[in-house]
Amino acid sequence: MRTGRSDASRRSRNDAEITGWALAAGGGDRRATELFVEATYEDVRRFLVHLTTDVPGADDLAQETYLRALTSLSGFAGRSCARTWLLAIARRVVVDGIRRASARPRIADTADDWLAAADRAGAARLHLPGFEESVAFMDAVGALEQGRRQAFVLTRLLGLSYGEAADVLGCPVGTIRSRVARARRELAAVWLDEAPLPPREAAEEGAGVLVAA
Repeated sequence: MRTGRSDASRRSRNDAEITGWALAAGGGDRRATELFVEATYEDVRRFLVHLTTDVPGADDLAQETYLRALTSLSGFAGRSCARTWLLAIARRVVVDGIRRASARPRIADTADDWLAAADRAGAARLHLPGFEESVAFMDAVGALEQGRRQAFVLTRLLGLSYGEAADVLGCPVGTIRSRVARARRELAAVWLDEAPLPPREAAEEGAGVLVAA
């Protein structure tokens, strides 16, 4: 339990620092802008990869995310964590991309083919220890219903609290709890042995009654 409190405290400090950089960047501080991007890029990219299962396209989506974010930083007031605010923008980028794609004739259906995406990203990666297991796991995550996948990625893989994930996805906290619980059950059935929740998540999951996803 002490480790859980330590991790939460460290993450809180990191989020406060990131939010401080975002506010300074909004005021024109170029170094703060660089620090903000460096501190958040991997989280943004991972979120985009997990939402779309498109490894090669994640960098393009991240670029669009930061283009939107950096042009909006002057209006960011720090009322929420800057990382949460940024991930909400990343989600909108994905939604907008899906809407654009749905308006065009479909040429090929490769969005859910994680293995093909991994091959395009570089065949050499297939020889890394544990890579095949990682691919299989992410293939299972990619097969989740979209809302459950988003909630699972944000809370279990990116470490956001249920409240922060609710802010990103624009839904009640209870819905996030329900989606994460269902995602964990589905993944356990096809891939994972059910693992105990980290202390903070265990407390949050027990904090209220689950609602329908």
